[in-house]
Amino acid sequence: MFRLSPLRLGTLALLLAAATGAAFASGFAGLEMLTEILILAILVIALDMVAGFGGMVSLCHGALMGAGAYAFAMAGLSLGLPVWAAMLFAVLFTGAVGWIVGAICAGSQGIYFIMVTLAFGQMGYSFVFESPIFGGDDGLAGLARPDLSALGIDLNTSRAFALYCLAALVLVVLAAAQILRSGLGRALVGIRDNERRMRALGLTVWRTKAHLFGLSGMIAGVAGVLAAQHVMYISPGLLAWTVSGEALVVVILGGLGTFVGPIVGAVAFVVLRHEVSAITPYWHLVVGLILIAVVMSRANGIFGFVEDRLSRMSARRAARAAAPRGEPHDA
Repeated sequence: MFRLSPLRLGTLALLLAAATGAAFASGFAGLEMLTEILILAILVIALDMVAGFGGMVSLCHGALMGAGAYAFAMAGLSLGLPVWAAMLFAVLFTGAVGWIVGAICAGSQGIYFIMVTLAFGQMGYSFVFESPIFGGDDGLAGLARPDLSALGIDLNTSRAFALYCLAALVLVVLAAAQILRSGLGRALVGIRDNERRMRALGLTVWRTKAHLFGLSGMIAGVAGVLAAQHVMYISPGLLAWTVSGEALVVVILGGLGTFVGPIVGAVAFVVLRHEVSAITPYWHLVVGLILIAVVMSRANGIFGFVEDRLSRMSARRAARAAAPRGEPHDA
């Protein structure tokens, strides 16, 4: 069952405060790293919704993010829609694609579900790569950012764009929490724990999975739109299976099904990539060793480990407080 414990709420507040402080205190390089973290955090929240709370480990969420980016680009460049209309179109389009993928994959489980989603992702990548309308391997350039000059905000500056992405992350966190707290989210957790029982109770399992996959796709679409606006250029590499694989690594590194953990994982992953790659080109090896250590320790990621330790400490303190005291001895 989804719940936001005081530890999770406190961690979210701390991360928000740290991101806000970094946005105002960092230079260009720090702001670019912060923006990268925020966009990745949105993507892994989308993945954690289906993988952590629904047990549907997906390898097509990178492709869904790429679909959102390309839908935004095509809506603006080919259809001539205004930026905000193109953003809305991209999010809704990605949600529809996610719903279709979820509906088709709903009958699969475990490794079969992973492989089917991987196949969908690779199909999307190949289609975009081979289609001249999408620019092929050259990609598409000249993408626009929203015009907030009426509010005195210039999104062409790194600081303003980082704060814009931070605002988007806050909205995504609130929306994802509301979805997981709803009846749809509770049904999804029930399916993850005991699908047969949920079928016996009369729940249409495939529809529930499709709905959640569609909502998750919409959030991945938000990440895709922001990624396109960040560099104002997109290429088929956004849809590559490695993007989905990295997102899954981040979720596991932070804590699968902890809601807050994937955001912690996004911070750790991006910081490690930038800092370690400055020392050695084999930064993937370092991240891989850390991931192996996390998995072998049987801890549910960085945040899951901290949450488990604090829970055990609290339980021991409660047990000691509830233990009967010895009777005083007579003088």
